[in-house]
Amino acid sequence: MHAKRHKRSIHVAVGVEVVPPSSDAAVNVPVNPSTPEQGQPKGSGARLGIDVGGTFTDLVLLRDGQMQTAKVLSTPSPEVGVFAALDRIRPVDIALFCHGMTVATNALLERKGSPTLFLTTAGFRDILAIARQNRPSLYDLTQPKPEPVVPRHHCIEVRERCSRSGVLQPLTDSEIERVLQVVAERVQRDGIRSIGVGFLFSFLYPQHEQRLGAALRKRFPNLHVSLSCEVAPEFREYERFSTTAIDAYLSPALAGYLQRLTEGCEKRRIPQPLIMQSSGGVTSTAQAAAHASLALLSGPAGGVYGAAYLGRLSGYTHLLSFDMGGTSTDVALIQNGIPQVTPAAVVCGLPVQQPQIDLHTVSAGGGSLARLLPGGGLEVGPESAGSDPGPACYGRGGTAPTVTDANLWLGYLPDRGWLGEAVQLRRDLAEQALQTVADPLGLSLEEAAVGIRTLANVAMSRALRVISVERGLDPAEFALLAFGGAGPMHACALAEALGMRTLLIPAACGVLSALGMALADLRRDYRRPILQPLRQLDLQGSPLETWAAPLIQQAQADLQDPTLHFSLDLRYRGQSFELGIPVHLSDPVAQIEQHFHAAHQQRYGWQDPAQPVEAVQLRLQAVQALPRVPLVAPTPLPGDPCIGRRLAWFERTWQTVPVYDRLRMGVGFQLQGPAIVELPEATAVIEAGWQGQVDPVGTLILSHQ
Repeated sequence: MHAKRHKRSIHVAVGVEVVPPSSDAAVNVPVNPSTPEQGQPKGSGARLGIDVGGTFTDLVLLRDGQMQTAKVLSTPSPEVGVFAALDRIRPVDIALFCHGMTVATNALLERKGSPTLFLTTAGFRDILAIARQNRPSLYDLTQPKPEPVVPRHHCIEVRERCSRSGVLQPLTDSEIERVLQVVAERVQRDGIRSIGVGFLFSFLYPQHEQRLGAALRKRFPNLHVSLSCEVAPEFREYERFSTTAIDAYLSPALAGYLQRLTEGCEKRRIPQPLIMQSSGGVTSTAQAAAHASLALLSGPAGGVYGAAYLGRLSGYTHLLSFDMGGTSTDVALIQNGIPQVTPAAVVCGLPVQQPQIDLHTVSAGGGSLARLLPGGGLEVGPESAGSDPGPACYGRGGTAPTVTDANLWLGYLPDRGWLGEAVQLRRDLAEQALQTVADPLGLSLEEAAVGIRTLANVAMSRALRVISVERGLDPAEFALLAFGGAGPMHACALAEALGMRTLLIPAACGVLSALGMALADLRRDYRRPILQPLRQLDLQGSPLETWAAPLIQQAQADLQDPTLHFSLDLRYRGQSFELGIPVHLSDPVAQIEQHFHAAHQQRYGWQDPAQPVEAVQLRLQAVQALPRVPLVAPTPLPGDPCIGRRLAWFERTWQTVPVYDRLRMGVGFQLQGPAIVELPEATAVIEAGWQGQVDPVGTLILSHQ
């Protein structure tokens, strides 16, 4: 199974966990702004994708199978960067605009969300602060836990209580009125702008949350209200409460940005944007503004979606995607042409129970800073130079060396070359920065630059091992698809370190996240807790159809003729975590159980068919396909693809190697390393021993001899 090239049908699996509900518990389907999704392309205009990253804002315009791109520096007000990118393209009729950004992520990272209250069941106001016993460094008792986004003094107790069997203490009208008065006082005193509500067992019995939520929205129409039964209707109160608090904390900021963006689009006669979700599909601005937790990993998700899309077009369905940008590197696993999706993630140390593409991120990017350690060693990252001032070679005031400075000094980037139209690279400034670490360590400039690059490669190869080797998968059975502004510069070295022999470099690798957004479909995710022995479902007739009925009804109300994909979260009894197993509603229970045992064997290295299996949760992924966009390799520019030769560091020495212009390389063009390929938004370093050619889609397919 070497870098599989056969095409298969697309089927996505998701998975997570719950506590035993009674079989007749109330059905709890998250009902968000539930008008059918907007954004169907009108006419035969172009598709637009824009990704706002930490360093650059990327634009991709697709029309008649051809692609136009733009890259500008990101700005403190993201919409300014978006409109600056739009100003770089000629006027054109745009049918659909899909957008991803870091607004919610940055607000959480910098703790710049809105002042928020969290209302919860009496006696449980400390859940957010207590969190879980597990911690990143198990034996470091002095390491503090991440602070919750809502401090304890903003957590308000509400007299009500439900259990797994029903209501224990009703929520009275007088209690609702008391809570409204407390909220009014806090709004006036503390400037509260958002409210999260999380009650015990609301994933089974949402009525209390819904009643209080309706009263809050009526009394305080200018406040944002997030209910846990809508945001994350799942078992485990801490994770559900954390997700709801984060959703409330971030939604006003994201809603404000989307309003400014939408108003600017209206002035430019551009369609209202669809927003990339963390799960890999797009949704309406109304849905994203109502629940910011859906878009926490909006930008990276677009890149993985684009990688899977282009991989399928080139005939590769088993991929490790490698996205190296200016501040970080994101890697993901793609199997059978589909990005793997996880039901939850930890963002900034806090759990977020929302479906999202299963990314692993490390702080290694082109802007990662190299610094001296007190003991005399060298460290790269996690701090980044960002876009302001950026790497020293940008000439914008930076003085510390970065990975980009090392790559420039080693000859992989051209001295006085341009990044987009915004930044001109200067090798002399990179040399000055490298000198600040080389001299104290007694190293030559070559040794310092190679050391910085090697440390970054080690961090990134470790990330690729996490999503492959640590999950029982052999990286050699996958192809590596590299993108991002810096990804193709490091891809050959990483592939060799992992024993991978196939490498894909798309023509649009520098703006692949924006391309993925332009290609994405509409998507919504639904879930319903089950938690009962899997074999017990055999005794209930056609149970999955019954459990799925309300989810299907909601999906059909939200989307137009959606394609439905189901999965079950399964575990051995007593386990704390589950595996998501794709299912059809008509699958026999015995078959589902066999698939779970096999998946458990692959993931953990063991299985126990004698152990009873529990069905924890049923999940539905609903996808409304948007019109397909044909993609063909761009027509090459006239002239010799080899535009010169450059002195660069290959095979531990300086060599003069050919430099190719990717825009002049047509379908079937072949090359072999060592060589450098310059793309409009990125540069590929082709190490010795690698050779390849451009395929009909425009992707450079490399193989190791």
